[in-house]
Amino acid sequence: MARATTKKTSSPYGVHPGVRMMQKWVLELKERTGRSLEEWVDFIREDGPEGEDERREWLKTSHKLGSNSAWWLAERANGKGGEDDSPEAYLEAAARYVEEQYSGAKARLRLVFEALLKVGVSLGADAQACPCRTMVPLYRHHVFAQIKPATNARIDLGLSLAAYRGKLPKRLVDTGGMRKKDRITHRIPISSVEEIDAEVKKWLKTAYTLDQS
Repeated sequence: MARATTKKTSSPYGVHPGVRMMQKWVLELKERTGRSLEEWVDFIREDGPEGEDERREWLKTSHKLGSNSAWWLAERANGKGGEDDSPEAYLEAAARYVEEQYSGAKARLRLVFEALLKVGVSLGADAQACPCRTMVPLYRHHVFAQIKPATNARIDLGLSLAAYRGKLPKRLVDTGGMRKKDRITHRIPISSVEEIDAEVKKWLKTAYTLDQS
């Protein structure tokens, strides 16, 4: 999967691959649909229904837009979105996502997150963390792992191990990912920095190594 590029910043995160897709969508929107992003937003606010769900359905049925375009345009018309418009906007949002994930009762897990993040991005020059709203995926060519605060007392380190052909220890919990064709197939529950031991690092590196282009 291609990754968006940006100038080097002080951010510990990489730019999510979705940013490049969003930039391409915005650039091509007028040619494909007859309206630019700004023109669509004005049109929806003036002529469309009020609710975001209703606007999506209206865009799909009355204007024959695809599901993704209808979703994004309805969101923008309701004053939301925009985090993926540029690498700079995404990186600003990424830092906010992490702060929100580890606030309140989950604040005690921040040190665990930071320790896992350090291990993950140190696996290779092509390893990067690209935060989403509820988790922090780790990318090489694809997502090979994810760090998610599962409860107030536990982080789940998700791993992509579908290509692994050996016996897995009981510590690796099956997520059902292979049956559902999800990238993340196993997880390791972690509640403290001390639990990030050699075995955890081994399986994180295994998931990274298995992620071939």
